[in-house]
Amino acid sequence: MLESIPLDIIVPFLIVCPFAFLAGAIDAIAGGGGLISLPAFFMTGIPVHTALGTNKLASSMGTTLATYRFAKQGFIKARRAVPCVITAIAGAAIGANIALLISDDVLRIVMMIVIPLTALYLIRSHSMEITAQSPASIKNIALCAAIALAMGVYDGFYGPGTGTFLMLAFSGIAHLHLHDAAGTTKAVNLSTNLSALAVFLLNGQVWLLLGIVAGLFNMAGAWVGVKLFTNKGTRIVKPIMLVVLSIFLIKTIIEVIGG
Repeated sequence: MLESIPLDIIVPFLIVCPFAFLAGAIDAIAGGGGLISLPAFFMTGIPVHTALGTNKLASSMGTTLATYRFAKQGFIKARRAVPCVITAIAGAAIGANIALLISDDVLRIVMMIVIPLTALYLIRSHSMEITAQSPASIKNIALCAAIALAMGVYDGFYGPGTGTFLMLAFSGIAHLHLHDAAGTTKAVNLSTNLSALAVFLLNGQVWLLLGIVAGLFNMAGAWVGVKLFTNKGTRIVKPIMLVVLSIFLIKTIIEVIGG
């Protein structure tokens, strides 16, 4: 039966699915899974917008599973997550409009400075090792919502590594426990992913079969990632975040040089 399926149909699945699994695991642990999966979709040669939309379907499936498992373990507090989701979606809309006015080359140059500083902060900081309960005051919730708004603007304008930056900001600035930072990040990611996916679906820019199959692999990776995150905590989050930031920096430098 496989012999009757054209090679140009089979190859994209062979390329994308292993990377989708890896992306799901990395995204569940530290965010930034799109930096792994999206290049794989581009490698298949399918149109750019279809690649973006299909990747969004696959990642949304993995994020849904990760969000469910984090919620089940009590890592998502609705009192904090709901305001963050609302402000993140609003921020993404603002960011998308800014993207129409300003070249993203400017942001790439800024990110070449921000990423190494972020990595240095991650290495030296002990914020992710806090074991006390997360602050639950109105002031802290407002701070988290403001962080989500800022990251939403970034996500709408440029996007790569949003989950990683959210986790770092929630733990380092808002002083959330690592579990709460991860759970709130996943709730925000899921809402923005589904919003973007709806746009791609309405415009017919999703290869459904590839997206669903890759999504199943992404979900399997997310399941592994959540388990590793829960068992190992900061011991695995920090190294994975540094890998994600390194990949992001290399990607940004290549884009600036290729300009």
